[in-house]
Amino acid sequence: MDSDGRTYHVVVNHEEQYSIWQEGWDIPAGWRAEGFSGTKEECLHHISGIWTDLRPLSLRQRLAQGAEGSVEE
Repeated sequence: MDSDGRTYHVVVNHEEQYSIWQEGWDIPAGWRAEGFSGTKEECLHHISGIWTDLRPLSLRQRLAQGAEGSVEE
């Protein structure tokens, strides 16, 4: 992957899904800066290290609630 020379921010939404957003652009509604910035490659590498469960937060919570409510026989 070639660097485009731009700086990006890692952004995250309420479902804990990650993306990158170019520095200087307004972050879209529903997203917030995660705190990491760098080249596109650096940001994508950072995301690959922290976003290990790609399921949306709401799905993970629903599945966890289902597991807590199940009774073993």
